Amino acid sequence: MAFLALSILASSLIFIIFKLYTRFKVNTLFAIVANYFVACSVGLIRYEGTTQITEVPEKPWFLGTFILGILFIVVFNLMAMASQKVGVAVTSVATKMSFVIPVIFGLLLYNEELGTFKVIGILLALAAVYFASVKDSSIKFKKSSLILPALVFLGSGIIDASLKYIQEIHIKEEDYPIFSATVFASAAFMGLVITIFKLKDLRSNFNLNTLLGGIALGVVNYFSIYFLLKALQNDTLNSASVFTINNVAIVMFTTLLGILLFKEKISPKNWSGIALAITSIILVAFG
Repeated sequence: MAFLALSILASSLIFIIFKLYTRFKVNTLFAIVANYFVACSVGLIRYEGTTQITEVPEKPWFLGTFILGILFIVVFNLMAMASQKVGVAVTSVATKMSFVIPVIFGLLLYNEELGTFKVIGILLALAAVYFASVKDSSIKFKKSSLILPALVFLGSGIIDASLKYIQEIHIKEEDYPIFSATVFASAAFMGLVITIFKLKDLRSNFNLNTLLGGIALGVVNYFSIYFLLKALQNDTLNSASVFTINNVAIVMFTTLLGILLFKEKISPKNWSGIALAITSIILVAFG
């Protein structure tokens, strides 16, 4: 449970760092590209195995990390587009509800079993994510606008399910640091390609705060993946329970941090979402 708690903390801090970017005039795109290089470096520094860098492409999980790296970049851009076109609330709900995909994945591929209380907990979690994310203002959009949130939902869920599959089938525990480093290296490579096409913007917008923001995000980002992999090894909780608790707790914790650190206003619906989140976590963890 300790690794799951640390994963929740690290993932929640990512949202706080993004929130601080605006205050410190950090260029988000370039900070994110820098974050992948930093996250990769942290993984390499922490790796204590004997594998040489040249041997990494021969690892059974290498292709998976390359695909994950690409997904990280693609899904992030989809999230940005969806936020701009259909709103942050809709995008947030689509992202957090994606935990349903790895839950179903675990049930079908690994024959994981869910008791009655855990099923109720997962259903409550879906409601909790919605109510914790929804804003008071009504969100109106055309049916065609559902395409972007749907892609965000699928992309986020595929990333979580892929992490579970690679962790379960291909990767040894001692390879976690080098595995995480390789995932971020793939994302860094894709980010570098994007940066090449935006060199003019980089020269005019890159500053010290952007570099520091990228470093902070990179360190936290690395540990959010590392601790999630460790949490998936839990002997008491199956992957369905881990992903449910992880995503719902992140929504709950970031909401509370928003109140304490940024004086954000929380509606009665948001408070009901937090209450449902706590209930769902108890049911999933102990049901």
